[in-house]
Amino acid sequence: QGKYTFADGLEYKDKKWHYCDGYDRRFYTEICSGLKPADISQLTNLDPPKKIPEGCYDCGDGFYNPETRVIVDYKLRFLRNADDDEHEWIIRTCRKAWDETIERKPK
Repeated sequence: QGKYTFADGLEYKDKKWHYCDGYDRRFYTEICSGLKPADISQLTNLDPPKKIPEGCYDCGDGFYNPETRVIVDYKLRFLRNADDDEHEWIIRTCRKAWDETIERKPK
């Protein structure tokens, strides 16, 4: 009973939840305000996105340092230590502070 509303205003629904369901990849701010032109991609729900500290990842509720395995909030206050599963998930899926050039090799 009751309801949960995220900080950005998105209200959670137990049934008929369509946000982030695999069919609609828009961020909530894009749902509310519309998409940007094709050559201007929105990388996170926050636009512009937070600048990630060097060597860290943006894990959604803060920044993750894989060397110390510590997650801090966006004001750089300690949140938690990452266990092995969270560490692997973050380095596999989250935005990082650096760019990497990936070379495709023809088959």
